[in-house]
Order: sequence, then C-alpha cells, then structure tokens
Amino acid sequence: MRATRMFHLPRLSSRPGARLWLATTCLAAASFVLLVLARPLHAQEAAPRAATESPYFFVRSDDPALDRLPLKGTEVEVKVTGVIADVTVTQHYRNEGNRPIEARYVFPGSTRAAVGGLNVRLGDRLVTAQIREKQQARIEYDAARDEGKTAALLEQHLPNVFQMNVANILPGDDVKVELRYTELLVPQAGSYRFVFPTVVGPRYNSPASENSAARWVAQPTLRAGAPSPAAFGIKVALQAPVGVHDVRSATHPIELRQSDGDRRADIALAPSPQAANDRDFVLDWRLAGDRIESGLMLYRGQGENPENFFLAMIEPPRSVAASAISPRDYIFVVDISGSMHGFPLDTAETMLERLIGGLRPSDTFNVLLFSGSNKMLAPHSVPATRANIERALATLADYRGGGGTELIPALKRAYAEPKAEEVSRTVVVVTDGYVTVEREAFELVRKNLSKANLFAFGIGSSVNRHLIEGLARAGRGEPFVLTDPIQAPAEAARFRRMIESPVLTGVKARFEGFDAYDVEPAALPDVLAERPVVVFGKWRGEARGSLVLEGRGAAGAYRQVLKVEDAARPDATGSALRALWARHRIESLGDQEALEGGDALKGRITELGLRYGLLTSYTSFIAVDQRVRNTAPSTGATVDQPQPLPHGVDERAVGGSLGAEVPSTPEPELFGAIAVVLSMLAMIRRRSRRRDERRFTA
Repeated sequence: MRATRMFHLPRLSSRPGARLWLATTCLAAASFVLLVLARPLHAQEAAPRAATESPYFFVRSDDPALDRLPLKGTEVEVKVTGVIADVTVTQHYRNEGNRPIEARYVFPGSTRAAVGGLNVRLGDRLVTAQIREKQQARIEYDAARDEGKTAALLEQHLPNVFQMNVANILPGDDVKVELRYTELLVPQAGSYRFVFPTVVGPRYNSPASENSAARWVAQPTLRAGAPSPAAFGIKVALQAPVGVHDVRSATHPIELRQSDGDRRADIALAPSPQAANDRDFVLDWRLAGDRIESGLMLYRGQGENPENFFLAMIEPPRSVAASAISPRDYIFVVDISGSMHGFPLDTAETMLERLIGGLRPSDTFNVLLFSGSNKMLAPHSVPATRANIERALATLADYRGGGGTELIPALKRAYAEPKAEEVSRTVVVVTDGYVTVEREAFELVRKNLSKANLFAFGIGSSVNRHLIEGLARAGRGEPFVLTDPIQAPAEAARFRRMIESPVLTGVKARFEGFDAYDVEPAALPDVLAERPVVVFGKWRGEARGSLVLEGRGAAGAYRQVLKVEDAARPDATGSALRALWARHRIESLGDQEALEGGDALKGRITELGLRYGLLTSYTSFIAVDQRVRNTAPSTGATVDQPQPLPHGVDERAVGGSLGAEVPSTPEPELFGAIAVVLSMLAMIRRRSRRRDERRFTA
C-alpha cells in the first residue's frame, strides 16, 4: 500500500531552518500588508454611512409642548376622464403642542405626474402658491419663516420624491395644503392602471451617489408594525365613453359603485384594520370589449399667444410567433440587500423561477446576486436547461437578504461579462430600488446600450418607481412592478410576451398636411407587445391632414394613418395636454442631462418649469401668508414628520445597518499574498528535501 506523504510545518525550536521559516513568514506578512496598502483607491471598501446620512427610527419626544407628529391626514381625490387623471392631494397639518413649529414632510409622488398647482388654506384664508426658481423659492421661504409668517414650500428632490415645508404653524392651527397634478394613463394589454404612492422607502445612501449628502435621505421612519398616526383616504371617479369593467385593487380593500350604464365608477377605500398608507395604492380596470382609447386628441389654446397641443396614442400590431425569435442571453441582476429580506426576496425567487423557466433551451442565462458586494452564480452564461435552472434557483435559495445595496458595481459587472458577437443580451434587474444612485445608474445603462437592453422588476409594497421606470427607459426595455406575490405569474408571462421580439422596429412618426412641431419623443423606441405608441406635440394653423406611423414588423413594412379631422377635441381634459407635453419635454431633457453629466440643461428645464407652472428639479412652489403671525419665530422648533416602514420591508433597511454581504471573489491583493506565501513555502520544502538528500548520501 502506497504511503501518503503529509506536509508538516517545521518546529521552530528543534529544526535548523527555524530562522529561515520565521523570516519567510514575516516576509509574507509584510508582502500582504504592502499589497493591501497599495490597493487602488477605487478598490477600497466604502465606509458605512453615518447615521445622520441614513434613514433612522423615529423616537417620540416626551415633551408635551412640542407636537412631533403635525401631519394628521392625507386625502386624495382622483378624476379619470379617458386616459388623463386629475389628482388633488390635501395634506392636513395641525399643531397640538404649545410651541410654534415648522413641519417638514418627505413624501412620494407619481413618476408621471405633472405637478402644476399648490394652495394653502389657513382657516378662512386661501393663499395660492407661485412657481419660482428653486433657490429663489428657498430664499423667500426662509425669509417668511424668520419674519413669523406662515408659509409653505414644495420642492422636488427626485421625480417621485417631494418635500413639503410648512413654517410657523401656531398652537391650535389647522393648515391644509392642496397640491394638484395631472397624469397620462397608458394602457398595457388593454388594462388601465392608476397608482398613488403613499410612502418613500428608506434609501441605502451610497457614497457614490450625487445624493450622498442630501438632507431628505435621512428621514425618520416608524418601527415595523407601528401604525402611522396620520390618516389616509382616497376616492377615485372613473368616467369613460364605454362600460368600465373589472375594477379591482390588489393592494387595498375598496368599495365600488357604478352608474350611467357602467360608464362611471366611483371607488373609495373600504374599512379595514390594516394600515392604508404603508404601500402603493394600485387600481386596475378594463374598458368594454378590451377597447383601448387610441387615436388623436387635439387641444386649441386660448389667450393672446395661444399654443395648440396634440396627443396621439396608437395601438401596436400583434407580436410574432416565438418560433421566429433568435436565441438570446439573459443576465438576471438580483438585489438581496437588507431591505429585500422577507416578502420581496421570496417574491423575487418565485419571479425568477418563472422568468428563467420561461426561457427556451436555445437561450443562455446567468444570475448575479448583489448587496454590498456581488457574486455570479456561474463563471459564464449556461444554457436554459431544466437542470441549470434548478441549480440556479437552489443556489439563490441559500442566500438571504442582508447588507447594503451597491447597484452600480453590480451593473458594471453584468455589462462586463463577455458574450459572442452574434448573441443579443438582455439584462433583467430585480430590486426594490431603495438607493440614491438613480442618475448614475441611468447614465451607466445608456452608455452600454450597444451591449444589452434592460428590463427592470420592482418588488415591494412601495418600490422606488423612479429607478425602476428610469432603468427600463434608459435600457429601452419595460418596467414591471410587483406589489405582492400573486402578481408574479402574470408579470412573468407579460415579460415573456415582450421579450419574444419587438413587434415594431425603426418606428417613425411623420405628418402630412398637419403643421406639427416640438414633437415628443424626438425619436421613437422599438415598440414592445401590448403597449401603445405615445406621441405628444404642438401644432399650428388648421386642424387637418394626417399623422402617419411607420416601421417594420415581423411581416414586413408597417403603416398606420390617423386622420386629424377625426381627432377628439375634449373640453374638460384638453388643457391637461399642455402640462403633459411640458412634463414629457422636461423628462427628456433630464434624461439627456443625466447622460451628459453636470447641469448643462438646467436653464432649459428651469424655463419650462416657470413657463408652464410645473414643479421640477430646478423649480419650486412657494406660498406665503403676508400676515406676521408668530411674533417670536426664534422660539419655534422644526420637526420631521416620520413615515411608516413600507409593508413587508424588514427593519434592516433602516439605520445604515449593513448586515451580511454576498460572499464575493477575494480581492487581487489577497490572491497576491497567498501566492507569496505558497511560493516561499515551496522554496523551504525544496531546500529541506535537498538537505535531507545530502544527509542521506553522506
């Protein structure tokens, strides 16, 4: 029987090579230290975010003189006519303490909202806000606050994150702040959806973000399960030219009343023991016969220098058969950070099983898990066989949520993965979006469009829709949002229908006999299944001619014509086209600014916000009651209104706790140190063997 040779470490006290061994060990340790110290700056681990820069748990003060919870309730009224929603949000503030206060409240908004109005009601007094350049509005607000005047300031931090400041709320005061916005509702697969976000999820604040020092990120959050003291109510009125069917909400219990031959539906929240303001309110409905309100809508402006606006919504052709599709490679980038713990990550696993399970055997895939670090489940993409799918899901099930949310390094690694030239790649991001690196992520995705397109799945009761929708828009894909596990099968099926192939490529809109200008978007993206083409613009002269949509589908050239003479001319909602066009133009400029970096387009965005009276990243609404009500403003206090923790989100998402990270590949310096140690050990062994051989020969 062959003896097994064992490698034993020499005993320093009894072997002549003890000094050599000690010197070798010291040299290896020194090499390791030097390698670590010599690391490039960009490779060093980011320091944990300070508590003051991260969300934190709210602790109520014992001081009865100070009302720490001045927001008493939010009421929302929604009127939907056709494809346009008019929304009024009323925030009710009351000071039940003994000291004057300034209330600060960070709250979410729709990513598609054109916010165009703000009123403040103080008793029987009504103060209408004015639109101002952002810094000017802040100066006016601070001056009014310091003078003892009641004032309100509405600012936009992100397209879906707003902040309300209300100064000099005196003891016993009741203040109602009303903001108004309009929103375009684009159907998907014949179904309409209205979403009202109720809570801003706690953000992981990366040092790489332009928002790393943003004050709004450090928002107070209630503990898990703690009910919000602020009441919440919403009422929706749907009005359509045909019957409204299948009205439902997967997020909230509702009461429904229909009238006018089912052409009108009134919806309100039903009584429930569960909190209503810790998750997005989502309402879905269909029109009779799966009708889509496609066609052309015109609005003729009024006044001395009127502007006329149009909106075209065109239903796409049918998608092609799956047999006509070329193989693709998919990289699923999955967030397993602390905020994904529990329901979001469980839903992500279910979602991935259906997404990956829906791929064809000719497709390939890989899965990248990320939190504070990242890990690929396979060294390279593998065929979408049943065995590989089960192996990937089993590996995913072994990891639990924990750690930060370093999205940018994960995306960079996904784009860096090699692939064959003839293979098209799709990146699928699965996350709740609780990060502050939106702008950096959009820029990265746009710069890598030649390598892959991107679809984004937001999972959670109150996801960061700005990130999810912005990633998909930048990656020329589609956003998906799942607020509960029940939606996973339907959304996975919708994803598969869309990725089968763009139903229309090389899309162009041109006008014959119709003087259109300032058309948005400037270039139309490929059309995916089940989502209409939307075109905004202005027009001059007579309302005649036609809009022609052209492109290439699976069956060849495609052409559709809309006659201007047949366009609808709405009265009630037509003026909303003005705000919606301006909001779309501002969004386009914001995308371009993010790609170019800096604030080169600040002037153009500011001018649009001021001209059309819209809230933007560079404009704010300011309302000031000119009466001096607080004669000693220096005695007041500022309070930050806390928010509930979003439903299903773990407390690990709050307080900057990093938790456990994804097991990641060792850093290069570690490999270097290991190599030094192994080479020196081999050298010692060779010398020892030679010495033994010489002794044996002698």
